[in-house]
Amino acid sequence: MSHPSLPSANWNYPTAVKVGAGRISELPQWCKSLGMRRPLLITDPGLAALPLIGSTLDHCRSAGLECGLFHDIKGNPTGKNADDGVAIFKAGGHDGVIAFGGGSALDAAKAVALMVGQDRPLWDFEDVGDNYLRVNVSGMAPVVAVPTTAGTGSEVGRASVITDDHAHVKRIIFHANMLPAVVILDPELTVGLPAKLTAATGMDALSHNLEAYCSPFYHPMATGIAVEGIRLIKQFLPRAVKDGQDLDARLQMLVASSMGATAFQRGLGAMHALAHPLGALYDAHHGMLNAILMPYVLKANESVIAERIELLARYLELAQPSFTSFLDWVLMMRDTLGIPHTLGEIGIDGRDAAKVGEMAVADGSAGTNPIPFSAAEYSRVFVTAVEGLL
Repeated sequence: MSHPSLPSANWNYPTAVKVGAGRISELPQWCKSLGMRRPLLITDPGLAALPLIGSTLDHCRSAGLECGLFHDIKGNPTGKNADDGVAIFKAGGHDGVIAFGGGSALDAAKAVALMVGQDRPLWDFEDVGDNYLRVNVSGMAPVVAVPTTAGTGSEVGRASVITDDHAHVKRIIFHANMLPAVVILDPELTVGLPAKLTAATGMDALSHNLEAYCSPFYHPMATGIAVEGIRLIKQFLPRAVKDGQDLDARLQMLVASSMGATAFQRGLGAMHALAHPLGALYDAHHGMLNAILMPYVLKANESVIAERIELLARYLELAQPSFTSFLDWVLMMRDTLGIPHTLGEIGIDGRDAAKVGEMAVADGSAGTNPIPFSAAEYSRVFVTAVEGLL
């Protein structure tokens, strides 16, 4: 259903993005524009059980697409999930992928689309050195991405985060052509998301914009996108959590999520360097981890980022703009949204502090943290988040 009072637009940054309520109706035409006749819709088990997926499949099939379904995906997708998806893709003779759902489904779907035409194992394409040159680009399947949460922004990303179950580590699989060809941002698809997940995924979007803004890497365009993304989240995330039927807030959060993933071309930082190993070790929700870690990482980086955070606080029109006022706003936002204050509250203790520190310093996100923390320093930040020592 269209809503004339809400924004509707077509963008081409960094890919073709179709923004507006009711635009899921255009899914078949965009699949066909990419040459798909037998797309495989990849989503998660929770969404697969909802009428939304059934109606989407029916709509595609009535438009002449022989659309299949794969949904055997964990909350932190694994290499096996990607392998299973590839097997289903090949067995069904599919020719494209519809990535439908939250970050886990989108990441898994993009990995499947990459791997259907490769003769190397998935981990050979980890974002290390020039591994991306190993990809057989002609074998990759086209992707239309349809996010149903406003968090990861994976719909506009060139990578997937996949858990290596054997090594108990999250790996980033990268190739520029993993960027979906078309993205549909339809707020009507997000109204059923529970308030708790709306909050956690929204804080994930904030972490992307915020870490991109604080990165030392020079990329003024990404900086500008991050600043506006943070402002949108400040204005609309509390509204989306309070009233899940608020389509304007839902739409603006989808936009802010895509902006975060566009902005982090500039890099991420210690929030993600810690969240990745914690997600792999404890199978915890990625957005929730970033939300809890956020103030502790900000405080650890304060000596380097205080001046730029003050500028951000001015843009956000915080009273007496400063690093302290911004940190207070983050804490207030978390409290308003029901985000736990410590990792201990979600069942993570400090026993693995040394291991977490070693994994964090080795994570790719550590490379653009404002301060190049050592493993021991990452361990200390982790412990502060476990114990609430802000």
